Amino acid sequence: MCGIAGFIKYKNGYELAKMANKVQYHRGPDNQSVWNDDYIALAHQRLSIIDLKERSNQPFVKYDYVIVFNGEIYNYKNLKNKYLNKVIFKTTSDTEVVLELYKKFKENCVKYLIGMFAFTIYDKKNKDIFCVRDHFGIKPFYYYQNNNKFAFASELKTLVKIPGFNKSINKKSLIKSLNYLWIPGNETIFSNVFKIPPGHYLKLNSENKIFIQKYWEVNTETKDFMEDDLIKKLDSEFTETMNRHMVSDVPISSFLSGGLDSSLISVAAKKNNSNISTYTIGIEDKDKKIEKMPDDQKYARMVAGINNFNHNEIIINSKITENLPNIIRSLDEPIGDPAAINTFLICNSAREKGVKVLLSGMGADEIFFGYRRHKATIFSQKFSSLPKIFIYPIKFLVKILPVRISSRGFRLFRWAKKFIFLTSNKIEESYRKSYSYYDKNELISLFKNKNGIEEIIDEIYSEHDKIFNSKYINDKINKMCYTDINMFMTGLNLSYTDKASMAASVEVRVPFIDRDFIDFSMSIKGNFKFKKSISKYILKKVAEKYLKKEIIYRPKASFGAPIRSWISGDLKKLVEDCLSRKSIEKRKIFNYSTVKKIIRNDKLGIDDNAYKIYQLLTIELWFREFIDKN
Repeated sequence: MCGIAGFIKYKNGYELAKMANKVQYHRGPDNQSVWNDDYIALAHQRLSIIDLKERSNQPFVKYDYVIVFNGEIYNYKNLKNKYLNKVIFKTTSDTEVVLELYKKFKENCVKYLIGMFAFTIYDKKNKDIFCVRDHFGIKPFYYYQNNNKFAFASELKTLVKIPGFNKSINKKSLIKSLNYLWIPGNETIFSNVFKIPPGHYLKLNSENKIFIQKYWEVNTETKDFMEDDLIKKLDSEFTETMNRHMVSDVPISSFLSGGLDSSLISVAAKKNNSNISTYTIGIEDKDKKIEKMPDDQKYARMVAGINNFNHNEIIINSKITENLPNIIRSLDEPIGDPAAINTFLICNSAREKGVKVLLSGMGADEIFFGYRRHKATIFSQKFSSLPKIFIYPIKFLVKILPVRISSRGFRLFRWAKKFIFLTSNKIEESYRKSYSYYDKNELISLFKNKNGIEEIIDEIYSEHDKIFNSKYINDKINKMCYTDINMFMTGLNLSYTDKASMAASVEVRVPFIDRDFIDFSMSIKGNFKFKKSISKYILKKVAEKYLKKEIIYRPKASFGAPIRSWISGDLKKLVEDCLSRKSIEKRKIFNYSTVKKIIRNDKLGIDDNAYKIYQLLTIELWFREFIDKN
């Protein structure tokens, strides 16, 4: 796991590459190197995981090629034996295998790779540049083109440091970040910076002409299975992905929330690593009163005790918010999901104990229908079909329910309000609303200058609905899973996980988000993912081989910080500063009266606006870090 950057046709390319090594140092504290000629300068920051020797430092040069590589290729040994058995290797790294595959197959080399990766190969002879991002966008790849110059990096903050960088804001991305709390798609918060889409490669010729090509698409052809056969096959696929993800020359540890996914990953990992260490997050008792969520610590301790894990707990409290500007800077873009804080804390704690690699259960909810909003969308369709004489009184009653009185939160009332919000006759609209935080009118009212806002919002809605309806014509369960893979998983979960973990110099591996495993999982029909009103039904049947039913069928908890408690307590002063009339009007973006109403209704317990407030706070802090300081 590493950081990469490159600067093409920059006269000061070498200096920019040195700058990139400094800015992205946290991604690779083991080595930082630069390679350049009169056309390109390449930078690399190395976190040594495979072949720890200096010979595998990068940029790596062989023949007429130079490669900078970020990630892990889990099947590199098999590829080496199958296709490259006559090659003389300088190293035992996966990086050299990738370069040799490119030499042999050119751009078709990507078809053979299983792993997480973002890399660039430079052909010194003809000055062609080949850039790739993995199948699901686990690893980031930002690029920036300005006149005849081209630059790329693992982190947005590196490109911002280029002299003359244009900081104009992409209004559409800003609206997305408000509506979803994150930015889906291949645009960024800056108008002139983009991301290579997952499953795509980019080719750049000597005339700086860009060609982007899709090389992979998730399998969407479902198959017929008998349940017993499916359980055995899914268990076999799970075993294979776990075996692949354990390749390493350093010890591997694991996230452990005590939920199904992380528990399953941790227990399966022990087969390859008998001394596995696990890490979990807990929250203080005073914060639990408002959040009212299941206690992860209790279940994590249970799993750790049964399996004799070397278990570590990190208690999260509001003092971490003192470091909020640095965390927001680490995330590169305004991400309003406080789960990033948890990831940062766990990775930082693990790194202090010498851990370089952590396993995560991320991805299972997306591919196996595991989120509460999945169920809520299904039930909302049934509710919407009721006669209006029943619907209207229920909506009125829910509207007046309080979500909080003093320091006591009402989780069921919060859920009821969210449920009413997402009800619609169209399932794609309901699902979009399930992870949206504003209705259209409120989103419009938030902006000071409303010119063109409604048209942009309609375009954002259309983009979502197009993805939702593009596959699985008669399978609404898999429609949601497919949409999550293409939007939520890449745009939020993988994005903050990479940035928060690498800020602590830790590699996070995601065995569920594996090319072959997801290909198989998405061939499973939806009626096996949601059966008998049980979410992730088929994965839970597999898990019965590994875990106690008390863990498998426990109430689901979110992997988030107690943001509702913080907003009403220790974050209050920061909110008052960042979202004051003075701060809001300085930006000339938001309508202060709307912001004030959002804060007031949350304070009074009328609406659950904590995440709206947190994202507005995040956006202001992001402006201070990326616009005001640089």
